[in-house]
Amino acid sequence: MSKILVLGLGNLVLKDEGVGIHAVQRMQRDTLSEGIDILDGGTGGIFMIGTLQQYDHVIMIDATLDTNPPGTVWRLKPKYSTDYPRLMSAHEIGLKDMIDAMIVQDHIPDIDLVIVSARDVQEIGMELSPPVEKALPKIMDTVNEIIQELRN
Repeated sequence: MSKILVLGLGNLVLKDEGVGIHAVQRMQRDTLSEGIDILDGGTGGIFMIGTLQQYDHVIMIDATLDTNPPGTVWRLKPKYSTDYPRLMSAHEIGLKDMIDAMIVQDHIPDIDLVIVSARDVQEIGMELSPPVEKALPKIMDTVNEIIQELRN
């Protein structure tokens, strides 16, 4: 069986920017699935490369600024950092640099990206906006779908 990591990215003090962290915290409470590792990746960055490279598959959860209504959840299967949404959240550069570094090393896990649209990722606060809070069950369902696909 391949090693799977669910990685939440974001900053908890910037409201919707922290949706990835809120999601993995809920998954840890709800016991996602046996044999799945769950990690609060904070704002990501180069320092996480060694950790991610220990896995065959990584499911990343992150916020993005786009034209979709806040709380819209979608799934991407990026191959290169340029495949990631153009307006990812506040830590965009660190995440893309990390992906590029793993590609250069030719040691990159298979990645699925679960993106949640946010209206503002700069607002200070520990709670999610109501539309992004309502998206948490859809995020969980999307992650579980990916896990089931990987296990079949």
